[in-house]
Amino acid sequence: MENILKYTITIDASIIDALKKLNTLPSLQTVFVLNENQKVVGTLTDGDIRRGIINGLELEDELTKYIFKDFSFLTDGADNFSKLKEFRKRKLKAVPLLNRQGQLLRIYNFTEIKSILPIDAVIMAGGEGIRLRPLTENTPKPLLKVGNKEIIAYNFDRLYQYGIVDQHITLNYLAGQIIDYCNTYNQEINFDTVIEPQMLGTAGALSLIEDYKNDTILLMNSDLLTNIDYEDFYKTFIDKSADMLVASIPYEVNLPYAVFETDDRNIKSLKEKPSYTHYANAGIYLFKKELLNLVPQNKVYNATDFMEDVIAKNMKLIHYPIRGYWLDIGKHKDFDKAQMDIAHINWD
Repeated sequence: MENILKYTITIDASIIDALKKLNTLPSLQTVFVLNENQKVVGTLTDGDIRRGIINGLELEDELTKYIFKDFSFLTDGADNFSKLKEFRKRKLKAVPLLNRQGQLLRIYNFTEIKSILPIDAVIMAGGEGIRLRPLTENTPKPLLKVGNKEIIAYNFDRLYQYGIVDQHITLNYLAGQIIDYCNTYNQEINFDTVIEPQMLGTAGALSLIEDYKNDTILLMNSDLLTNIDYEDFYKTFIDKSADMLVASIPYEVNLPYAVFETDDRNIKSLKEKPSYTHYANAGIYLFKKELLNLVPQNKVYNATDFMEDVIAKNMKLIHYPIRGYWLDIGKHKDFDKAQMDIAHINWD
């Protein structure tokens, strides 16, 4: 509600009240006008007020004479991602999300976020971080700071940038600290903290979550530091009609010698100092919600088991090479590298 109040004004407000509200939103320059039933009846900008006065309206006139009533909006539960291209073409700075009765649920501020992806995120944050001890003896690894911010916060913020607000956090080790952290972090993110009764592997806790809001689920490790483009990731998933998409890290191997191509002991050809590119698992997965049927209940189940089951079912599993920054903070040397890299990562 705090977010809604920041960007709204009631229909019985004065033009002076509206101008004061707009003055608090210099980057957005738009307020949403609500009636007594919390229904959005229009939008109002500085330009609307300026045009109204030019056309003969007075500051004492009712707000309804100034507002723009044919505004763009999103509908809860609908395919809103398809409207994003239109919004960008029109350079809209904010769009309201309405329920079926036209009441305001939230506001997507495109001066703060990049996209509106219809995805539930599951962030696995239950590990003990043994390889990072003694740092993790009293602090869960996701709450260790890189630069001036906790590791998991970089993932919270990156997902939020792409409109992924339904974020489920699976917990075990020192769970209470992470629950307290989520409770005060960002009121615009719908955090759902789920405690594993026992360690269930890197995908087993998927079975514990009951309230997925979307038909597409993103699973990731909490100790990743990455600026992956989640919109391009999602578009690849859709365009390739994948059942599961896994992010990958290109790993190039350069051999310093000529390599023989042989048939038994017969040399058929040779390659001089060849280079080979392999793709390693980056720990970020996107999949259809219906694949949850493959996940066993309350059993240890890893993401690699998940992928093998998808392959065994002849479903479409493809990979997505990350071209930006990616680091798995598993060891002390990784943690040290993150501290050196963080100031140079492009988050735009």
